Amino acid sequence: MKEVLALLLLSLCCCLSRGLGDNRDSEGYQGTGASLAVCLPDTCALFRELAAMKERLGTMDQTQAALKESFGAMGQKLGAVETKLQGSESQVEELKKVNTAQEEELKALKSLSPAQAKVAFSVALRDSGGGNIGPFTTNTPLQYKRVFSNSGSSYNPATGIFTAMVRGMYCFRYSMYSNNSGRPNSVVSLMKNSEKLVTTWNTDDSMNVHESASNAAVVQLEVGDSVYIQLWANRVVYDDINNYNTFTGFLLFTV
Repeated sequence: MKEVLALLLLSLCCCLSRGLGDNRDSEGYQGTGASLAVCLPDTCALFRELAAMKERLGTMDQTQAALKESFGAMGQKLGAVETKLQGSESQVEELKKVNTAQEEELKALKSLSPAQAKVAFSVALRDSGGGNIGPFTTNTPLQYKRVFSNSGSSYNPATGIFTAMVRGMYCFRYSMYSNNSGRPNSVVSLMKNSEKLVTTWNTDDSMNVHESASNAAVVQLEVGDSVYIQLWANRVVYDDINNYNTFTGFLLFTV
């Protein structure tokens, strides 16, 4: 566009030069006023066209700048979307790894022969020290840290959860102790997955400071089922080196 404008200006100069030459040759030199009078109408129209073209050129420059800014903003948005996509892909890969590990673990459990199954464990709540455990704002599996026995390694002391490696009938028993007068009192349940099997509960009056209770159940488990002791929300249990709170389980027979 700028090149066209320069060409028009050059044409204007040539026109003015030819006009002056023609007037001198045909009519004799009449002075500057006569030459301008001959060329003035065409010259004004040409200037108006040049002014309009300049205005259009300015508008095009503004439009180009706006488009450039818009493309820059779109590039930034695309960059942000690409970053989020990469983060999502990383999360998907991590989930795939976790899923693969779980599948391998389940295959190993299923490959275990029933004849090889020797499952039994016995644990206590604390491996040192003493005091209340809880209260927690939600129902929480108790983590029995002191391991007396764990044949078959089905019990995980890091989580407090027993996981069945073979399909069969199992026996589980637990004990609970509280030395707290008043509230909060002690309430725990034997859980199979998310199902509540049995529960023990102590009173919350000041007349019963030291209380203990126990419960048990025999249940059939499938491979991968979990069993644990759950402390109810806003409740406590007490334990020390005397091991008042225990959790025991063993396989009776495969089915």
